[in-house]
Amino acid sequence: MDKLVLAVCFLALGLAGFAAARQKSEKDVIPTAKGALEITFLGHGTLMMTFGGKTVHVDPYGEVADYGSLPKADLVLITHDHFDHLDLKACKAILKTDTTVVGSKACAAQLPDALTMANGDSRTVLGLMIEAVPAYNIVNKRPGGGPFHPNGEGNGYVVAFGDKRVYIAGDTENTPEMKALKNIDVAFLPMNLPYTMSPEMVADAARAFRPKILYPYHYGDTDTAKIMELLKGEKGIEVRIRKLS
Repeated sequence: MDKLVLAVCFLALGLAGFAAARQKSEKDVIPTAKGALEITFLGHGTLMMTFGGKTVHVDPYGEVADYGSLPKADLVLITHDHFDHLDLKACKAILKTDTTVVGSKACAAQLPDALTMANGDSRTVLGLMIEAVPAYNIVNKRPGGGPFHPNGEGNGYVVAFGDKRVYIAGDTENTPEMKALKNIDVAFLPMNLPYTMSPEMVADAARAFRPKILYPYHYGDTDTAKIMELLKGEKGIEVRIRKLS
């Protein structure tokens, strides 16, 4: 019996250690005219941002974070309805009675109380101007021929934090709408074939709309050294690699 109790204790400690390790996420601080924007890199396509006393969660996904231990959300942004971007259990763990959830129209079936935005919509939410940018595949298709992310179903979001415009692309390729963006200070671009972009596609997009800071994210097993090499010497674009596999 004593050995059994000891084994259970070690198991509990091991699980606690695993959870703690999973929660050790990198953070960056971006100065803005209205105070600091703190970005926490939770993993995959999942982010947490704090600004002006508000907490913004992007595409909560329980496989990369213990949402029961994270700050509750004032705003949740959902790019599309795939399970690794719209995790209802993770969402419920961070919702308050006054949390605002913003999602693409494809999310409405799972999030009936969400504020839906169609591609091209702009609106102010909790004092933040948000623009919905189309997120879709052009080249990469499923075996049956359909795109992994059809045009019109997913959003990327440009969010204005003070004087800084932050673009969170969602699952998309280097679309004409992305390449036409202007005045982007920080961009999160996905880089995981076959679902989104290759490093070459990310570099093509970055050269077109020229974000001041580029974070590849949702990159899985992609070699991030490739995007660093492709954009080496590209003046005005700083590539930052963080733990967002």
